[in-house]
Amino acid sequence: MNTDLKIAIGSDHAGFEYKQALAAFVQAAKLKDFGTYSAASVDYPDFAHPVANAVESGEFDLGILVCGSANGVAITANKHQGIRAAICWTAEIAALARQHNNANVVCIPARFISIQEAEKIVETFLTTNFEGGRHAERVNKMSC
Repeated sequence: MNTDLKIAIGSDHAGFEYKQALAAFVQAAKLKDFGTYSAASVDYPDFAHPVANAVESGEFDLGILVCGSANGVAITANKHQGIRAAICWTAEIAALARQHNNANVVCIPARFISIQEAEKIVETFLTTNFEGGRHAERVNKMSC
């Protein structure tokens, strides 16, 4: 993986175990954990917003969010104008999210995939580039 990437990561309680495993797996030169820091019940927006802000501001290149279904963190992150958060449950979907949609936050559904699959998804997401071309025009139409 590209260890030069700056990665922001966060989760709620349902994604805590996966977040810990993914943070260890990524081995980025600069990785910031925005929480949560235990499996105690929390509100996912409290962690999705800081990750989205960090990527949107350009301080971090890409983000990783984990919750039970990935829906809550994806919906929250996508409220940010500069964020394109994609729910990914296979490595192929992660590749397409990067190649075609220039996704900058990957959202992992911890209750529906294994940690090993989550690692494959994150590795693919972090190592796949946006193709640009015809996809750039489509991505440029996303903003309101």
